[in-house]
Amino acid sequence: MSAAQRAKKAAESLASFVVAAPSSYHAALEAARRLDEADFTELQERDPWTKASGANYVLRDGAIIAWRLPEDVTPTTPFAIAGAHTDSPGFKLKPAPDHEAHGWRQLNAEVYGGPLLNSWLDRELEIAGRVALADGSTQLVRTGAVARIPQLAIHLDRSVNDELKLNKQQHLRPVIGLGNGKGALDLVADAAKIAREDIVGWDLFLADTQEPTIFGDAPLVSSGRLDNLVSVHAAVHALIETVPSGVIPVIVCFDHEEVGSATRSGAGGPFLDEVLARIRAGLGATAEDIHRAAAASWCVSSDVGHSVHPNYRERHDDDCVPLAGNGPILKINANQRYASDATGAALWHGVCRNAGVQSQDFVSNNSMPCGSTIGPITATRLGIRTVDVGIPMLSMHSARELCAASDVDGLERALAVFLAGGWPEHS
Repeated sequence: MSAAQRAKKAAESLASFVVAAPSSYHAALEAARRLDEADFTELQERDPWTKASGANYVLRDGAIIAWRLPEDVTPTTPFAIAGAHTDSPGFKLKPAPDHEAHGWRQLNAEVYGGPLLNSWLDRELEIAGRVALADGSTQLVRTGAVARIPQLAIHLDRSVNDELKLNKQQHLRPVIGLGNGKGALDLVADAAKIAREDIVGWDLFLADTQEPTIFGDAPLVSSGRLDNLVSVHAAVHALIETVPSGVIPVIVCFDHEEVGSATRSGAGGPFLDEVLARIRAGLGATAEDIHRAAAASWCVSSDVGHSVHPNYRERHDDDCVPLAGNGPILKINANQRYASDATGAALWHGVCRNAGVQSQDFVSNNSMPCGSTIGPITATRLGIRTVDVGIPMLSMHSARELCAASDVDGLERALAVFLAGGWPEHS
């Protein structure tokens, strides 16, 4: 298979993943479905975990952790952890999700994370997420297109092309219909084929219904939720393809990164720590074994970064010029918004070299402070050496983001080498 064919195949697989994942809960479930197809076994947190063996995964709300034990596993075998997050910026329905004004039925939604607000205007949106039912169960739901945030016509705002100001409370309520028709939860109940009165709680989000598009000679991928489903997809398939030796490959796809990670299923919570402890317990590891293994372990935190924008070159660093299509990036920040350091750089560039993948560095312009990732949080919680990586893209946090298909493939290949233990010597 040629490089172009491989990139297109990776992009098509990513596109189908995005379509199946309008919310973090759907993303975790789609990851689980693909792991099921690869003969992974789901474990329940409430059940006892017998002596660890084979390939397993565990779900917690909108997060998933999966791992595969090598044949040569011992109580001191180090972990190779690839981390990502399942959530994306957008809008979440409020406790009173319905609003009516001047004959229009609307949704009442709260801004989730930091979306590029104008990109959500005039797009067909669906409601997706989970509902809690009166019998104590939960169910994932998606409605298909039911809503739209209509922009004010240019005739009523002649300055709109010079400056657009959106009041988050006033201007971003989606329209769902006319008159006194069905409200948000009625639409959700109809889509899920459940009774409206059975819904007693909900974590419901808006998602763009336009499917990903792959276009161009050196294919580009235009899609919603590339931040950070591109890393979730890459981690899942890298683990499926991995035949590990000398390491225990683990992928962790946390929820709630876009809002700070401080939840039971976020990077700031105990989920990963608890799962790793149970894996060690199944191997009969002593306290001494656990500390020795942690000292030899690595975590690669994968999230997207900024490609140099051709129309806004001044917003980027003068000398560090990451470009879409030139391979995965190593993310660096002097203030530790990313966890990368010299040893992490050596690890990542060595992994990319062993995978036959070009790599490049990313650092922010000093006048444009960067965001952060799960990397520093995971390093702080676990004390495991951590490096932040990703792929370069344009339009981050837009309803439609843009990346190169070759970088989608390159990230997956690099993560597969990392999870297999293909590290540089002395790592």
